[in-house]
Amino acid sequence: MTEGEVTGAAQSGGPQPTVLGLTAVIVAVTEEVPRVLAVRRLTHDLATPEQRSAREEGPDAAPADSLPFGPFAPERDRTLELGLRRWVSEQTGLPLRYVEQLYTFGDRYRDPRELDGGPRVVSVGYMALVQEAPLSGSGGAEWHDWYDYFPWEDWRDGKPDLLTRTIVPALHRWAAAAPDEAAGRKRAERVSTTFPADDDLWDPERVLERYELLYSAGLVEEARRDRALRAPHGLADPDWSDGPEAAVSLGTPMAHDNRRILAVTLGRLRGKLKYRPVVFDLLPAQFTLGRLQVVVEALSGVRLHKQNFRRLVLAGGLVEPTGALEANTGGRPAELHRFRRDVLRERAAAGVGLPAIRITE
Repeated sequence: MTEGEVTGAAQSGGPQPTVLGLTAVIVAVTEEVPRVLAVRRLTHDLATPEQRSAREEGPDAAPADSLPFGPFAPERDRTLELGLRRWVSEQTGLPLRYVEQLYTFGDRYRDPRELDGGPRVVSVGYMALVQEAPLSGSGGAEWHDWYDYFPWEDWRDGKPDLLTRTIVPALHRWAAAAPDEAAGRKRAERVSTTFPADDDLWDPERVLERYELLYSAGLVEEARRDRALRAPHGLADPDWSDGPEAAVSLGTPMAHDNRRILAVTLGRLRGKLKYRPVVFDLLPAQFTLGRLQVVVEALSGVRLHKQNFRRLVLAGGLVEPTGALEANTGGRPAELHRFRRDVLRERAAAGVGLPAIRITE
């Protein structure tokens, strides 16, 4: 389907077509920073005019960050995964190793051109874990800190001040502004379960639920943008509120529903830490236990008890010593380990877990 067909399908008078897209969430951890790959310039048929014409004109002129994506071309790609790998290679120059299908995203109007009769764009999301590498390709790809998009999810230095100062008060105002008592109770319950007052009840895996609540309350920029696009069509969600005072500070917005896709991925990845050895895809072949802990903490957004973490990893047979030492530690040389692949045959659940979470105040 060409760009003209994407924007002008309504003129045909026939039923709206559905287009299948492929979206990649590519994750790395560098030093202590969880990173995700974003692109700005796209040239395929599903790209917006802004993405097609993007140039190096500064942040004010550039389109919003986008996850690497492109339409599935069945005449060219034998499988969805091969199509995804081709688009990622073209846009970022990054070859992917292991990828995992994440979820299928097909909400109505996720591509706003559907409002004007364009096709429903359904996208199959994939997650890839890599080690950060130099980028090339046509997409103007860049690595970004994951927590630039979700600053409220990083508890490694204690509870984010953003939660206490901005998010929770704004959510309580949203609940109090409900149109009736029943709606107010429903909103208040949603707030209390998703952003609990008791910090011990914070669930690192509920990333998507938190983002969707902030969207409903109008506290992220994407909600305000989508409302402005849909209101002229009589499609404004009555549950939305307008929270401009909060939206400015609640993370970097993304194109379309890409931040929602990213939220799904972070929640899924945090859950997988408990039962699959996914973290080792983000590490070199040999690593120290300190480096392993840093990567787990970066993804989970919490600090872990050092001794308990090492005891769990070693007792679980997840790693084995190599006999070599890493001297560049700033102190006593640290022993290097490697992932022990036999654990995949020995245990059904072979994750590192999150032992004795310790939130620093």
